[in-house]
Amino acid sequence: MGQLVGVTEKASSQPGTLRFELNRTLSGQGHERFSTVEEARGDRPSAVLARRLIDHGGVDSVHVYSNIVTVELSRGSTGDGLGDVVTNLYQYWLPGVEPPSFDDAQPEEAAAPVTSGEGGEELSAAAQRVPAHLLERSKAAKERWAAKNG
Repeated sequence: MGQLVGVTEKASSQPGTLRFELNRTLSGQGHERFSTVEEARGDRPSAVLARRLIDHGGVDSVHVYSNIVTVELSRGSTGDGLGDVVTNLYQYWLPGVEPPSFDDAQPEEAAAPVTSGEGGEELSAAAQRVPAHLLERSKAAKERWAAKNG
């Protein structure tokens, strides 16, 4: 599952530099440069890709600008396999791995009480589907608003 990223490897005039053009933007219109895994923190697509490229090995730094990824290779590295790392950026489920079902992904929530706390009146059918903690939070917010606005 997930989508493969369309990648075209372009020739660079500088030895030891690889340039990849992607079919989607990673950083918007901002330049991002990463030299270490620590610099590539967060879940932004450009940071995730930089971490994966640096972890792959043979990479000194990664520069991302929109849909262009420039990789500076370590001395003696050929960059083999880096194109696959970029292509599989959004590939979440790999062959042989069974994705979780929807039931596994959604935690069970307690059902709303059938009666409200005010005089025992019954809740509407829609309100019965709302989790109890949200009903309580809504009630508290209404009370704060009423106290503030008279």
